[in-house]
Amino acid sequence: MMSRRSFLSFLAGSAAAPSMLPAASAQQVISRLELTDAQWRERLSADQYRVLRREGTEMAFSSPLNDEKRKGTYHCAGCNLPLFTSEMKFDSGTGWPSFFTTLPGVFGTRTDYKLILPRTEYHCARCDGHHGHLFGDGPPPTGKRYCNNGVALTFVPAA
Repeated sequence: MMSRRSFLSFLAGSAAAPSMLPAASAQQVISRLELTDAQWRERLSADQYRVLRREGTEMAFSSPLNDEKRKGTYHCAGCNLPLFTSEMKFDSGTGWPSFFTTLPGVFGTRTDYKLILPRTEYHCARCDGHHGHLFGDGPPPTGKRYCNNGVALTFVPAA
């Protein structure tokens, strides 16, 4: 059994040597990108601006990324932060690109009441761009479905 002193020494040593901590406990540090509304309008297309900055939704089945099957990475169209890999994508049949998990620490969430019933929306951790909604009807192993607006993504094919 570990004494209190031994435990505190272990914690102090772990803080001094983070490389000894399990990889799962390391958090990615994402620097924030904050632009004025005018800068966002200049940077984004009209559709990207409506979805990313005004929390709009594109029409189902309108994005070519819904049918994208190549290996690669999906990035935020607002700030180029990598969000998903092609291995995380699945065909949900909903008409929007869907993913069962994300790269670590890339999204923040908040509750959306726009359709009366509460839904969980998710936003890019770097630029706060709105990407879509999180549902609990995805496949194993997570049971989650990140339902993403395709216009909020860019696809970078694997080399």
